[in-house]
Amino acid sequence: MFVTVDRKRPSPLPWATLAILAACIALFLWLVLAADATRWQFLRQWGTVPTRLFDANAPALQQLVELRWLRLFTALFIHAGWLHLVGNLLFLLIFGVPAERALGPWRFLLLFLLGGAFANLLAALILSSTSTPIVGSSGAVSAIIGAYLGLFPRARLGLVLPLGMFLEFVRIPAPLLIGFWALLQVAFTFVGPAFGPVAWWTHIAGFAAGLLFALVSKPAIARRLRS
Repeated sequence: MFVTVDRKRPSPLPWATLAILAACIALFLWLVLAADATRWQFLRQWGTVPTRLFDANAPALQQLVELRWLRLFTALFIHAGWLHLVGNLLFLLIFGVPAERALGPWRFLLLFLLGGAFANLLAALILSSTSTPIVGSSGAVSAIIGAYLGLFPRARLGLVLPLGMFLEFVRIPAPLLIGFWALLQVAFTFVGPAFGPVAWWTHIAGFAAGLLFALVSKPAIARRLRS
C-alpha cells in the first residue's frame, strides 16, 4: 500500500517541522552567545549523558525528580556547531515537510521525538561509561528519512547538480538517494572519528524505526486522507 497526498487539497502549513527548526536555531544562537561555562553546563544538564542516565548509585527518587529520561528528548534540540545544525535541519526540511503532510503534525512530532529518543538511548547504552553529552537531532532526522521512504517509495527528488559550466536540475529517485545516504552511514562506522561509529549506528537505528513507524501508520494515514 502506497500513501499519496491529495494534490487537490490545499497543502497545510507544516507547522511542526517549522517549530522544530525554529527551536533548534533559537537554542543554538543562545548557546553561541552564552559564556563557555554556561554553554558547557547547559550541555551537561540537558544533553544525554550516559553515565548520569545509567547511574546505578543515584537513588531512584533522585532520578525520578531530576527526570533524567527527559534528556533523551531535550538533547534532540541541542547542536554542537554550525555544520551539525545546518546538516540536520537541511535534511529535516527536505524530508520533513512532505512526511508531515502525510502523517499529520501530531503524528510527525511523535515520530521525531520517539525516533530521536530511541537513537539517543541506543547511543547511551553503547557508551554507558562515557560522560560526554550526546546532542543533536541526527537520530530523529534519520527517523524522518526512514518514514519518508516508507511513505513515498516511488518519489523523485529534484536536485541542482553542477554539470560542466552549467547547473542542471535533475530528478533522482528518492530510494536511490536514501540508499546512498544509508551506505554512507555504514561506511562511517569503519572510518568515523571518535564516537563516530556509534553515532552512525544510531542513525541507522533511527532510520529503521522511522521506516517501521511509517509502515504501521499507513492504514491510519489512508483513512485520514480519505476523510
